[in-house]
Amino acid sequence: MTYQSPLLEAPGSIAPPDGHPEQGVPWHWGDPFAEQRTATRGVAVVDRSHREVLKVTGPERLSWLHLVISQHVTELAEGAGTEALVLDSQGHVDTHMVLAHIGEAVFLDSDPGAKATSALPKGGPQTLREYLEAMKFWSKVEITDVTGELALLTLLGPDADRILSTLDISLGAEPYAVAAVEGGFARRMPWPGRASVDLLVPRSELAGWWQRITDAGARPAGSWAFDALRVESLRPRLGVDTDDRTIPHEVNWIGSAAHVAKGCYRGQETVAKVFNVGRPPRRMVLLHLDGSPEVYPETGDAVRLGERVVGRVGSVAQHHELGPVALALLKRSAPVDAELLAGDEDRVVQAAVDPDSVPAEGAAPGRVAAAKLRG
Repeated sequence: MTYQSPLLEAPGSIAPPDGHPEQGVPWHWGDPFAEQRTATRGVAVVDRSHREVLKVTGPERLSWLHLVISQHVTELAEGAGTEALVLDSQGHVDTHMVLAHIGEAVFLDSDPGAKATSALPKGGPQTLREYLEAMKFWSKVEITDVTGELALLTLLGPDADRILSTLDISLGAEPYAVAAVEGGFARRMPWPGRASVDLLVPRSELAGWWQRITDAGARPAGSWAFDALRVESLRPRLGVDTDDRTIPHEVNWIGSAAHVAKGCYRGQETVAKVFNVGRPPRRMVLLHLDGSPEVYPETGDAVRLGERVVGRVGSVAQHHELGPVALALLKRSAPVDAELLAGDEDRVVQAAVDPDSVPAEGAAPGRVAAAKLRG
């Protein structure tokens, strides 16, 4: 059965349209642009309780996770978090997760329906939990699905700490800092926007926590506001801004979610090779869309230069300041200063790349090292 947040029954809550990736949680609360403004200037709270949560316990939880995910976590301290990926054998992204290490457990939360490619010869998709279970072997770890126990709410905005103070939650200032709360934990995030805090709270108390947070002064906001700020922050959403060919380098996940120096995880050869001696075939950029036709491209639509397809559209959002925008994966050969067309069929609009979104390209470390060796 498809998840439906109890907050969808609250007065003013508007559900997303059919087929929207954020099904099950409020899309907005009546004024999505005002919600975005509050999320950038004050504080808003977003229901993200549709995310799935796994819990990894046991004395080898860090050393084992280090072998199966893309991030370096052997020394992940209690009260700290990070982001990580599961890749397939070719280095394509299967799953994106956010981690929190607290109470002698590592919590992994992911988008609903998280999948990973089976390591068995026949391959094929598995749930994230099934994949991790299959990779346990003799490791002293236990994996528990705690989605039914924990629900995620996100505070957005520079006044988030005021809400934390009202709730008697003390949280470190550094990105991914984690602190215990009643029945769950808080985690500081570096995105979207300038300030963000995730609260994983008992699912049975979701409505009560929502009431406490809004009573403390946070404005209810929906996934529309979260996605608009996420797009502005150049942060991808798995399955929307990625496809089955996406590698971490294309969508800004090198460093933040994939470690380039550690080995032993599936797909690391691609990560290391592209980082050290190659270039990713595509890059994620922000497109400014012409809103005058009042039509917008959809996820998966083509981006064209003249008649030539040079990319695909990912997340499409209406931003309170930037107007209609989208993330797009463009071929590296596509000029970023050209007039592009985004969309298919009757939803084609003019599009321009935001120059500040184009990833800087330095010399590949491996090529630099090779050049030094040659003298």
